Amino acid sequence: MRDTPRPQGTVGDIRTGPPQLRPGRALAHTPGASGSGSPHRSDSRPPQTPRGGRRSDLIGRLGTTPPVPGRPTSFLLLLGLPALLFALITWQVVSDGLLLRVDERVSRALVHPDRFSELLADLGNIQVAVPVLAVVLAYVARRGRAAGTYRWWLPPLAAALLMALVPALVVPLKVLIDRPGTPVVPPATGYYPSGHTATAAVAYGSATLLLLPWLRSAYARRGLLVACAAVNLAVGFGLVRRGYHWPLDVAASWCLCTVLITSLWIFLVRADRTGGRRGHGESV
Repeated sequence: MRDTPRPQGTVGDIRTGPPQLRPGRALAHTPGASGSGSPHRSDSRPPQTPRGGRRSDLIGRLGTTPPVPGRPTSFLLLLGLPALLFALITWQVVSDGLLLRVDERVSRALVHPDRFSELLADLGNIQVAVPVLAVVLAYVARRGRAAGTYRWWLPPLAAALLMALVPALVVPLKVLIDRPGTPVVPPATGYYPSGHTATAAVAYGSATLLLLPWLRSAYARRGLLVACAAVNLAVGFGLVRRGYHWPLDVAASWCLCTVLITSLWIFLVRADRTGGRRGHGESV
């Protein structure tokens, strides 16, 4: 009696043909399978690890849930590199180094006093920049208080204190370094670093930092950052074009104020994290 051939694919057979996929079974390496043997895993199900399932926010932005990869490195670069550049520029100015002679040649090529450059330079006046910051401080304080934000008064107060710190840093440096002005201004000294540049950088930079958390759209946040950078570049260009300052005066102020604004950024991020933990603890 001849045996009936047994079909391939039954459990326990030694097959001579290629393996066949059977319905109802999930292979371990198919998309969505976790290796647990469960045939019911969905391809769209997120991983179970909290870090893998959470998308990191913008580095250092207020409201970011720690830890954020790269934030310490970014803060270190924004603090250390500008401070190093400021020290290098100051050393060149004091020692009448090679960089100072390059600075004088660049100034002679760029100086062309006109009304437009004067208007751009005026954006760094205390009478213009500080009132803009004051309006932003009042707006942020009002929004924070209305929203019931924990320690809503702290960011505006920190920005106001930083603005008050600017003359306390810049004026002694002007007196100590005692650099003369460009040929198009009356003979005088105390032009390094640029006070107008520092005023604009801290006022508009602090205002930007305070407004960013209240903007819902990413396009609005990017637009505000671009506007802040554009205004500060315009102030620097106007000061050099008008002949109010040497280019290195402006560059040194930018370096110094980058350190100040980054310090404010770090403070606000830590205050935001502390407030978030406190608010969570109170709501539990």
